[in-house]
Amino acid sequence: MDNKQIYITETDFKRLKETVKNMMLKRDADRRSLEELERSYGSRDELGLIQDARRVKNSKNGTEWKRIEELEIELNRAIIVNDDNIPQGIVTMNTKVCLQDMETKKDEVYQLVYPEDADIEQNKISVLAPIGTAILGYKVGDIIEWNVPAGLRKLRVKKVLYRVESAKGYHF
Repeated sequence: MDNKQIYITETDFKRLKETVKNMMLKRDADRRSLEELERSYGSRDELGLIQDARRVKNSKNGTEWKRIEELEIELNRAIIVNDDNIPQGIVTMNTKVCLQDMETKKDEVYQLVYPEDADIEQNKISVLAPIGTAILGYKVGDIIEWNVPAGLRKLRVKKVLYRVESAKGYHF
C-alpha cells in the first residue's frame, strides 16, 4: 500500500465506513466486558485466568485493529465515484480479479468481498485480509506492494474478470 489515489464506489465507501465503525464499537465492548470481569473476580486464580483471556483477546484484536486501520487509511485516500461512473478495470467490492505474483509470475484469482462473505475455499477474500485491503481501488496494470512476514510481496492487477457495476448489479 502506498499513497497512490484509489477509486471506490459511493456505495462501497459508505458500507466499508459502517463496517469500520461497527468493528470499533465491538472492540470497545469486548474491552469493557473484560474490565468488568477483572473487577468482579473471586480469587487470585480467577483473576489470573481473566487477565490471560484479556491478553489473548487483545492480541487477536490487535491484529484485527491493524487491519481496520489499514482499511481506514485506504478509504481516506480514495476518490469516491458514483456507482455508475467507476472507471473500467478498477477493483471494487465483489470484483473477481486476476493478480500476477511479480516474483513467481503465477496468476491468482480472487473475489474481493465483505468480511461476512469471505470463504477462502471459494477464493473469496475479505477486504480486511491484508491482500484484500491492498487491492481495493487499484486498476489493471497497477502493482501493489506490501510487507508480509516473508518480506515484500508484489502483485500486478492483471485482469478484472467480473465487476458488479459492469454486470448492472447482478451477482454470479
